Amino acid sequence: MDERSVMVNELAQGARTPEEGVGWFGAMAGPEQVGVLRLLTEYCLQARAVTEDGPESIRRAGIKPTHTPAVLVVRGRLPEQLAKIVGLPQDERVKSFRLLVALLAVADERRRALYCVGGCSHDWHHPGPQSGSTGRVEVSS
Repeated sequence: MDERSVMVNELAQGARTPEEGVGWFGAMAGPEQVGVLRLLTEYCLQARAVTEDGPESIRRAGIKPTHTPAVLVVRGRLPEQLAKIVGLPQDERVKSFRLLVALLAVADERRRALYCVGGCSHDWHHPGPQSGSTGRVEVSS
């Protein structure tokens, strides 16, 4: 897994603080930021995020429900709305980043509760030295 994937997963699982994430994201050039937003949208869809995750994601992200990314995430047809979020202007990127990390966290928590509650073979759901796992959410390379 590359550095971006590791950081995104650590943020979504609470292994890093939102402030660390915003600092990391804010230090990137514009095209790199867009790449991270695109990566986050892919991970959100892989984690089976749904429109109904929007309000909780907005709350966790600490952004106002009237901010553009927040308005988009609750509109329905989530894949299309996520693509719009990636394309928002630069002054919306940090809010978008915070929201997408929170959306990934909400979707992955639900996935764990529904599909892995009785145990699973996903290494990233069993962090610890004995498993050799990093505790990261599942992502495709």
